[in-house]
Amino acid sequence: MKVSDGFWLNKNGYDVHWAAQIYETEADGSGITVYASTQWISNKGMTLGGPMLTVRFSSTLENSIKITISHFSGSSRQKPSFPIYEDSRFRPVIRKTENGGYELISGDTSVRIGSEKKAWDIAYYHRGRLLTKSGWRTTSVITEEEWHRERSKNGERFFAQSDNGGSTFIREMLNISVGEYIYGFGEKFTTFVKNGQTAEIWNNDGGTCTEQSYKSVPFFVSSRGYGVLVNQPEKVVFNVADENVTKTAFTVQGESLEYFVFGGETIADVISRYTALTGRPALPPPWSFGLWLSTSFTTDYDEKTVNGFIDEMRRRDIPLDVFHFDCFWMKEFEWCSFEWDRRKFPEPEAMLARLKAKGLKICVWINPYIGQKAPAFRECAGNGYFIKNRDGSVFQCDMWQPGMALIDFTNPEAREWFARKIRRLAEMGIDAVKTDFGERIPTDVCYYDDSDPFKMHNFYAYLYNKTVFEALEQAKGSACLFARAASAGCQQFPVHWGGDCFSDYESMWETLRGGLSLCMSGFGFFSHDIGGFEAKGTPDLYKRWTAFGLMSTHSRYHGNSSYRVPWHFDEESCDVSRHFVKLKGRLMPYLWSNAVITHKTGVPMMRAMAVDFTSDRSALTVDTQYMLGESLLVAPVFSEAGECSFYLPAGGVWTDIQTGEELSGGSWYTRTYDYFGMPLMAKPRSIIVYGDFKGSADYDYINNMHIVVYGLDEGDKASVFVYDRDGETCVDINAERKGDKVYISVSGTDKPFTAESAQGYEIVMNS
Repeated sequence: MKVSDGFWLNKNGYDVHWAAQIYETEADGSGITVYASTQWISNKGMTLGGPMLTVRFSSTLENSIKITISHFSGSSRQKPSFPIYEDSRFRPVIRKTENGGYELISGDTSVRIGSEKKAWDIAYYHRGRLLTKSGWRTTSVITEEEWHRERSKNGERFFAQSDNGGSTFIREMLNISVGEYIYGFGEKFTTFVKNGQTAEIWNNDGGTCTEQSYKSVPFFVSSRGYGVLVNQPEKVVFNVADENVTKTAFTVQGESLEYFVFGGETIADVISRYTALTGRPALPPPWSFGLWLSTSFTTDYDEKTVNGFIDEMRRRDIPLDVFHFDCFWMKEFEWCSFEWDRRKFPEPEAMLARLKAKGLKICVWINPYIGQKAPAFRECAGNGYFIKNRDGSVFQCDMWQPGMALIDFTNPEAREWFARKIRRLAEMGIDAVKTDFGERIPTDVCYYDDSDPFKMHNFYAYLYNKTVFEALEQAKGSACLFARAASAGCQQFPVHWGGDCFSDYESMWETLRGGLSLCMSGFGFFSHDIGGFEAKGTPDLYKRWTAFGLMSTHSRYHGNSSYRVPWHFDEESCDVSRHFVKLKGRLMPYLWSNAVITHKTGVPMMRAMAVDFTSDRSALTVDTQYMLGESLLVAPVFSEAGECSFYLPAGGVWTDIQTGEELSGGSWYTRTYDYFGMPLMAKPRSIIVYGDFKGSADYDYINNMHIVVYGLDEGDKASVFVYDRDGETCVDINAERKGDKVYISVSGTDKPFTAESAQGYEIVMNS
C-alpha cells in the first residue's frame, strides 16, 4: 500500500501516524509490551489525544519472535486465522540491556528494544548478527480520510479487491541492508528476487504470465538469514524496496497486525522454523514421484481413448505410474457433480479395476464449485451447504459453470458431504485428487460460521484442500493431491502444481520462477504442466520441458485442448520421455530419501540455489536452476539451440551424473546439450544412491542399490541415509577418501548392493 509522496510527504487523503517514541515498557514472564507514542512527548499536555501503538513482543517457538501491533486493542479478531503450532510451554529469556532497554531472546534469535523515552528503535539479531530493524518512520497506523474513500472508485484503490469497509491500516517496515535480497510470497511468477516489487497476498486465477498468484503466502525470506510471516489470512500488501527503497513494508486493513520473525544461519534454517510453526509437508506416496499422464483439459475422451494412451506408453516402454482423468469424466455443465459421465464411462468401477490391474494409480479432477444443472446442486442448496449472499440467498455466478455455487467449508455438514464424495471415489479405486480452482472466492457474501469473508478469500483454499486430503487419508491410509490454490499452511497437503502456463520457453522459465518462489514459502514439492498448458508447443520445447518436468519432484504431462502424449510431437519425444522417466526411476532411492528429509524438516526438496548456498553471493539471484534434494543440481535448457549457462557454487568439484564431466565450483559454465542431456551435477562430497528400477517409482529402494560417491578430495568424508518406502531409516552409508582409495561402510541391510567412485578411485568396503 503506497501512501507516501516522496520521502517527506503523504498522498492526499491519508494520515500517517508513526511510532516515534518508546514511551513506556512493561516486561513479564512471557514477553515485553511497548507503548509507542506517535509524537515526541515532552510534557504531559502532549498526552491528551492522538493515537498510541501498543506493541507486544513474545516468543512461542524457539528462534522466532512474535510481534503484535495494535491501534485499538479492543477490536475483535474475526475468524478465520491460520492454524499455527505454537508451544504454549516455551518461554523466552527476557533481560534488561546496558542502555536501559530490553532484550527478548528465543534460542539464537533475539529482539532488542530501545530504552524508555527514547526514539523508536527495534532490532532483530541471530547469534549477535543483525538481521533487520525498524526505527524512524517505520511502524505506523494509517487512516484514510472519508472524502478520499468516497471519491475513490472500484479498481483505483489499492485495496479495492478486498476492502472490508474500514478506514484504518497498520503498516510495519523492516530495513533492507546493503546487498540484501528478498524472496517468497508464495507462487510469484515475477522476477525471482522480489526487491523493487509490490506483492499482493490475494489469490487469483490469472495464469502464470502476470503478477497475480494462485498461491499467495504472506511470508518472505531474506538472504541475510531471516524470514517474516504476517499472520493475517486477509489481503496483505508487501512493498519490497519499491515505495521506500531500503525497506520491506507490509500493510493490513484493520486495527492490528501480527507477524513473526524467524532467525537462522541459512535460508534453509529459516524455512525449517517457519514450517515448524505453520506445518510440515506430508510425505507423498512413493508412486506419486513417477510419471503422471493426463487426458488434458477440454479434450474429448472415453475408456477406449484412455486405454489407447496407456497401452501405447507401455508399447513404447515409457513407464507410467499415474493416469489422470481431467474434468470431462463428469458430464458437461454438471461440474462438480462427482458423478461419472455414463455416456462415456458406463461402468466406471469396472473400468477403474481394469486400469488398476495394469499397475496404475488413478487421479481425478474436481473443484469446489457446483453448476446449477448438476443434481448435487439441488441437494446442497436444500441443505444450506453453499456460501450465501447477505440476503440469505445462494451466491451464484456464471464465471465457470452456469449458475454455479460454492461449497461453504465452514459448515461442518457441508464439509462432511464433500468428504463423503471423496471417500466414495476412493472406494471406487481413485488414489489421488486434483483439487483445481478455489481462487475466485467472493467477499460480499456470508459464511455459515460468520467468518470474515475478506479473511476467507485466501483461506478458502486451506479448508478446501484440507477437506480433500483428510478424506483421502481416511479412505486410503495416505493421500496425494494435485492442488492449485493455496495459502499459508497448505504445504501440509502436497502436491501443488503451477497452473496455466503457455507453451513457450518464456513460460517454462516463469513456471520455474513461480515454483522456486513457492518452495521459498515453505512448500516442499512442486510440479507443472510438461510442455505447457495453453496452445501446443513445438517438439523442441516438449523435449526440453520433459527433461525439466522429470527432474522436478513430481512430473505430469497435461495440456488444454490437445493431448500431451509424446508421439503426438515426434518419435524422438518418445525416446526423450523414456530416457528421463527411467533416469528418475533409477534416482528414486536418492529422491525418496530427500522427500523424507523435506517431510521431517520442512526444507523444500526442490529449492533455489540461495537456500543451500546462502553465503555464496553469486548464488543468491540465480533463477534458471535449482537443487533437487541435497546433492543434485538441475539446470533446465531454455534454448532451441540447446545452450545452457549454469552456476556451480564454490567448494569443490561438481560431476555431471550422466556424462561424468567434472567441473570446479565457483564459476559459470556454458554448454550445449542434445535432448537427452542437461546439467545434472552432483555436489562435491556427496553420495547418490541409484535403485533397481523396473517400471514403477514405487519399489524396494534398498535391494540392489548402486552407490556412487562424487567429488571427494583427499581426506574428505561423505554420508547419506537411505529410507525405505515407509519413510523409516534403513541404511546408513559412509565414505572417506584416503589417497587413491575410497573406503565405504554400509550398515542396516543385508541385501546386495554395488558401489563405485565417480572419480575412478578404488573402492574398499569396510566391514
